[in-house]
Parts: sequence; C-alpha cells; structure tokens
Amino acid sequence: MSRPASKRGGFVHREPKEFEEEVIQIDRVTRVVKGGRKLRFRATVAIGNKKGRVGLGIGKSNEVTGAIQKAIAKAKKNMLTVVMNGTTIPHRIQVKYKAAKLLLMPAVQGTGLIAGGTIRKVLELTGVKDILSKALGTSNKVNNSKAVFLALSMLKQNPAMIKRAGIEAERRKQAPQPQLKPHVEKEQKPTPEKAETPAQ
Repeated sequence: MSRPASKRGGFVHREPKEFEEEVIQIDRVTRVVKGGRKLRFRATVAIGNKKGRVGLGIGKSNEVTGAIQKAIAKAKKNMLTVVMNGTTIPHRIQVKYKAAKLLLMPAVQGTGLIAGGTIRKVLELTGVKDILSKALGTSNKVNNSKAVFLALSMLKQNPAMIKRAGIEAERRKQAPQPQLKPHVEKEQKPTPEKAETPAQ
C-alpha cells in the first residue's frame, strides 16, 4: 500500500485508525427561521474496531464533511463494549425503539451475517460474524441503527459462558507457576600477578 506523497516529494506517515467508520445515512434537513428556511445536513455514522467496541453518532452541519466529523466525534463519546460469545451473540434478544422492531438470534459458526442494510453495517463494525436477524418494524435507517445499538447494549453473558469463565479461572489457579531461579553472582577469582622479569 503506497503512502500519499507530500508537496516536497517525500512520503507522509499515517498512523492506522483505531476505529473503522461507516456512514449510514446523510439527510438534508431544514429549519424555518425568521428570515426563511435554513438548510443543513444531518449525518448518521457508526464506528467500531470489529473486536466488540462500537459507537453511534449523529451530527449536523452546513456541509456534509462537517456533519460527518461531528457524528464521528459523538460516536467516540458514545462507545459500547458488546458481550460476545465467540463470533456470535450470547442469546436471543428482541427490542423495540419507537417504530423499529428488531430480532437478533445467535447462530453457529459458519452461518454468516444474515442481516441487511443498516443492521449489517453496525454488526460488521462490532465484529459479529455469525447471526440471524430480522427487522420487523419501520425501514427508517436512523431508528433501525439505534435499535441495533440498544439491542447490543442489553446483551449479557449466558450460563454456559459464566461456567466456562469459572473453569478457566480455576485452571489458571491450579496451573504450576514457573519458579525463577535466584540470580547468584559468580565470585571473581583473583588473577595471578605476572612475575616481573629482570631487565637484561
């Protein structure tokens, strides 16, 4: 992967981003004020590291890029750590947010991400790879994304995960820990002094 060249002909070093970003929707919104209508843009953005951390934010600005940057900043302040069971979710969950109704069900490894549109984007950024989902209510992207975020925040460990965590903790306690040998400094033997030879 080539890095962008600077004006002087060199290369600029860019650090890898901590979170991946996905723009869910950009809308034109108007507000009626004394002088007429004021047009602005509203951006809905989801971010995540695909390792169980995900965030959702909405930003408004006079420009699209400004709205996206505001949404990313809000998403970073509104981060969520999702409880996961391997590559899927720990249990079935059904939530309702306004007119959006969402059903998420765990799936065995190899099933894939059975979800569409907004739900798929948020789950991909979370790191879920095997899941079954169904949007039962509205098709509004903003409400569906908030419904997914609400469902992920309500996930808890199932009894099997708690039992497995307890077994692993017991194994760690019973496992013999390697003993470090004490460092003993070797005594330096005195070097024999060379006999001086008489000068001839």
